[in-house]
Amino acid sequence: MAKNKGKGGKNRKRGKNEADGDEKRELVYKDDGQEYAQVTQMLGEGRCHAMCIDGITRQCHIPGKLYKKVWIATGDIILVSLREYQDGKSDIIMKYMPVEARLLKAYGELPENIRLNHEELDGLSDDDYIQFQD
Repeated sequence: MAKNKGKGGKNRKRGKNEADGDEKRELVYKDDGQEYAQVTQMLGEGRCHAMCIDGITRQCHIPGKLYKKVWIATGDIILVSLREYQDGKSDIIMKYMPVEARLLKAYGELPENIRLNHEELDGLSDDDYIQFQD
């Protein structure tokens, strides 16, 4: 029998968490072709529905580099890259930590009527995350 020369299986990978919130990271703002969004529904298979700040609900794809390293849940604020050839689909670039989302809201990047996951606001229903006033 051949001897195993690897360093372990999936249990070895389980202990690593590269996306710890302990270290400070620079706040990333949106560029051209990018938009802020809030996750409204997780679909599975590395996909989710997100309501973008421009008012369009898009299906977002979680890339492999974020797939099992950064856990994305309903209500999280994310930065998405818009597709030129498909308006209803986008790709997730990064997930903002709650502290970063609060800073974006304070700097005026996010609308005032957005409900962040960590805020306790009365009067808003649980299924309405972004509310636009006409």
